[in-house]
Amino acid sequence: MSILSTILGSGDVISKGLGLIDSMHTSDTEMIEAKTKAKTDLLSAYSPFKVAQRYLALIFGFTFVGSYLMVLTLFFMDKDIAQVQELITSFKIDWIMLTIVGFYFGGGAFEGVMAKKDSAK
Repeated sequence: MSILSTILGSGDVISKGLGLIDSMHTSDTEMIEAKTKAKTDLLSAYSPFKVAQRYLALIFGFTFVGSYLMVLTLFFMDKDIAQVQELITSFKIDWIMLTIVGFYFGGGAFEGVMAKKDSAK
């Protein structure tokens, strides 16, 4: 019998073979769990980027609004705002702010479109 068990293997080989066959087949539940884990991992990977994105939006948002209020206040005080406007124009605060707002809201819009596309499948 030991010769047969050496040739054919023990019961352990059969259970390992069945385990291999089972691991090759992915059930619907396992597929959903894998996709959910992948999305969760992706969100956690984007977390530092989102924090930096919000800080940039706040910093430049306050700068833009502060510049706007300063020019508006000087205008109503009948002060010469040409130099202030020239300075603001040279720093291109309006284009910087437009770019940051575009990336901030554009990224969210892109993610929303991609989520709808994925859910339609």
